Amino acid sequence: MKIPMVSIRYVQEEDRKFWLKLDKHLTKTEFEKKIRDKMGYVLLEDNIPYGLLRYNLFWDNTPFCTMLYVDSGSRGRGYGKKLMEFWEKDMESMGYGMLMTSTQVDEDAQHFYRKLGYQDSGGLIINIPGYEQPMELFLIKKI
Repeated sequence: MKIPMVSIRYVQEEDRKFWLKLDKHLTKTEFEKKIRDKMGYVLLEDNIPYGLLRYNLFWDNTPFCTMLYVDSGSRGRGYGKKLMEFWEKDMESMGYGMLMTSTQVDEDAQHFYRKLGYQDSGGLIINIPGYEQPMELFLIKKI
């Protein structure tokens, strides 16, 4: 039985097609900024991309994971956890002490983040017509 080789690296131009297929919220211009600023990662198995993580800086000083996504056929292999752990270590090496993420309260991701040590820290309700969504739950973690 062959053991797959899993690696994580910063997003690159060659990831554009894969990334934009999974990430429907990021414009092409913002994708280019993620490459330039090294604010996105791609998880690969045997050099084939299966997952991504992107972040920005909340208040310009706190890393905030804005998207974690693993291809639906590859879930349950621990890839999401690997991406989060890689990001956490990268942020710690840059001197950050706290991380943030969020998810809608009707999504199961909140349970995943809690298992990784994130704690609930509040929510945001958006009820403006045309932009409505379930409450956004914010989570934080000290690193």
